[in-house]
Amino acid sequence: MTSMKKILLGAVAASAISLPAWAQDTIKVGVLHSLSGTMAISETTLKDTVLMMIDEQNAKGGLLGKQLEAVVVDPASDWPLFAEKARELLTVQDVDVIFGCWTSVSRKSVLPVIEELNGLLFYPVQYEGEESSKNVFYTGAAPNQQAIPATDYFLDELGVEKFALLGTDYVYPRTTNNILQAYLKSKGIAESDIFINYTPFGHSDWSKIVSDVKALGADGKKVGVISTINGDANIGFYKELAAQGISAEDIPVVAFSVGEEELSGLDTSNLVGHLAAWNYFESAESPENEAFVAKWKERMGQDRVTNDPMEATYIGFNMWVDAVEAAGTTDVDAVSDAMIGQTYPNLTGSTAEMLPNHHLTKPVLIGEIRADGQFDIISETDPVPGDAWTDYLPESAVLTSDWKDLDCGMYNTETKTCVQIKSNY
Repeated sequence: MTSMKKILLGAVAASAISLPAWAQDTIKVGVLHSLSGTMAISETTLKDTVLMMIDEQNAKGGLLGKQLEAVVVDPASDWPLFAEKARELLTVQDVDVIFGCWTSVSRKSVLPVIEELNGLLFYPVQYEGEESSKNVFYTGAAPNQQAIPATDYFLDELGVEKFALLGTDYVYPRTTNNILQAYLKSKGIAESDIFINYTPFGHSDWSKIVSDVKALGADGKKVGVISTINGDANIGFYKELAAQGISAEDIPVVAFSVGEEELSGLDTSNLVGHLAAWNYFESAESPENEAFVAKWKERMGQDRVTNDPMEATYIGFNMWVDAVEAAGTTDVDAVSDAMIGQTYPNLTGSTAEMLPNHHLTKPVLIGEIRADGQFDIISETDPVPGDAWTDYLPESAVLTSDWKDLDCGMYNTETKTCVQIKSNY
């Protein structure tokens, strides 16, 4: 063997030895959901959803020739800890994307971190709007895709005349209720016929509040509850409704944070007929949903249910995969550009599209609680474009978001200027 052949064979052997190390190079996916504390009842399922999506993508061959690797942390329903864990994911773990947060206060905590470090967050839960960050894709509903249509259903279909706006005491319920209060007034509902109450996370004693809501109907007007109660506080709220003999016919409740997962821990026999407004229910009939539910139950067990934030996670994850493939890189700026205009079949039979304001088009569904903890879908719309800035608050009505042509999330249409506000939560 000549010395040249030895050199070539040695080079090939060295290359072969180095291949496994290269092959093990991964694309890291951060998972930032509470696995303990008051929000674990809702968020643990989203962690499981991301892990399922990662396993499915890896089974298809991964992404850009690499396997995906989940990096799971537990911010433990502690809002400042969300920011610390986000920083850890981006600076220590060097993740390429983060799927996470449930409450708006957790998202607001994370926002300045991901903007500072140019991270990428997919946020999968309905929220209050009034935000559009270049570093966030909002795959849950904005108010015009959930809260406003639910209120219209109460007004137009159920004839509700007095409204109890009950929420957990943080930014999402307070901002949403500010929007709803302005909207109700625009519809001719007197301020005196709007009752607003906030309770802490984990609140358990609902007797007085439910009694106060019941008393609203003493004048014979139809009362309805719009609930932005979040987390495990819902368990006590619905139990108290049943304890006081309040049925859906007496005082209907429409919830924005109660889905199949939350109801799976309740005796729903006394809740039949109460409502929830989402953009997906497990009971939706489509081939896509049938396949998704079957995969979920095969993986997690027949008793595990699906819900709306899971669908938002599913859509966001698949759009991210498609955007990475289109960009040919996981670079945040390139992927963000490629995300705009992405389409993907949602699980209710229509198609979701990512808009230049980083919000999705989503159908609006009203579901009625069944005795088995599932929902009968009683109202459904075509996909509605998500609106980052509400039309019902004067200071927001003049704002728009466009990260494609205007490169601005807070553009004043009157002054033709981009307002740059640094996140300081």
